Amino acid sequence: MNPTTSQPKVKTGTPPMLIAARIARILVGIVFIFSGLIKLNDPVGTQIKFEEYFEVFAQDVPFLHDFFMALVPFTLLMSVLFCAAEIILGVALLASYKPKVTVWLLFFLITFFTFLTFYSAYFDRVTDCGCFGDAIKLKPWTSFSKDIVLMVLILFIIGHRNRLRSRNTGWLVGITVALTLALGVYAVQFLPPIDMLPYAVGKSIPAQMKPSEPLRYKYVMEKDGKTEEFETYPTDQSYKFKEMVLVNEKAKPKITDYRVWNDEGDFTQQTFEGNKLFIIVKNTKGIDAGSLPAIRALIEGLRGTNIAPYILTSTSDDEIKAFRKEYQLENVPYYKADATVLKTIMRSNPGTWLMSNGIVRGKWHYNSTPDAAEVKRILND
Repeated sequence: MNPTTSQPKVKTGTPPMLIAARIARILVGIVFIFSGLIKLNDPVGTQIKFEEYFEVFAQDVPFLHDFFMALVPFTLLMSVLFCAAEIILGVALLASYKPKVTVWLLFFLITFFTFLTFYSAYFDRVTDCGCFGDAIKLKPWTSFSKDIVLMVLILFIIGHRNRLRSRNTGWLVGITVALTLALGVYAVQFLPPIDMLPYAVGKSIPAQMKPSEPLRYKYVMEKDGKTEEFETYPTDQSYKFKEMVLVNEKAKPKITDYRVWNDEGDFTQQTFEGNKLFIIVKNTKGIDAGSLPAIRALIEGLRGTNIAPYILTSTSDDEIKAFRKEYQLENVPYYKADATVLKTIMRSNPGTWLMSNGIVRGKWHYNSTPDAAEVKRILND
């Protein structure tokens, strides 16, 4: 009888840890692409966030005040590059293009974002980090937790980076670079392709200033060291009030700070009456002077119609009066609005904003100022 020899068993299939690394790679890539696209759609919005952070850092770290303030003029360029980098690195990770380099670049990027979100949450500064632009609003600690999860996933990928195969997908990454930069430049030179702000075309401003349903609150009270919650305020005076919490937070008004005024009083409700064309001048120092002739021609073309032009500004009276005189707009009345509101309404300076009975009918960057015929056509449609 011939002795039998046992053959070693051959392991088949993909190791579980490698599968986990691949899943982590897909998740991280998708999140970075989504986040980058949302922000690159509106790079001026991300620029505003960078400015907020640098101004806060300048206040909180006085000996570096000049350094942080020196970065403010470059925030728009930084916004485009950082948002584009998220998309490019996300695509590179999914396409397995130089994965070892890609994951380390993603680690440095997420470290930077994690620092910003931690600073926002811990010190209660810049309470909206803008991680997903205006599409998804996250609370500071939620944003920080999201970044921690991403960092863990990226570290897991780094731990298995030697198992990731590099593929010849440089052409795809190159196309991504071109498309992302083109999107960023377009959004800066015109307006966001997809307007996610409450002042977008088609939105009713007065409707968004009201809650979508009656607001409901719960009352958090304390008695004998125990905390209890009530739907109505308890009549038992032995309870000590701790806080009042909004239950249906999603019902809150989308717009809470829109207000227009002048020296004679509040003009907010009048902006919702009839047809109004607002020339938004956020400030007169950084304005694009070359765009004013087209805006002046638009105003002249609307003379005698039922479309009333106004200037909305957050500058001082002296500055806006000098501006109107310099650019021959003295016949256009001006009103004041909060600077933050104007930044939200319009991403360019100047820009035109058309409303009819409180509903936004048009919004134009100064590079695409319409003529009077287009404005009339929009209102007649």
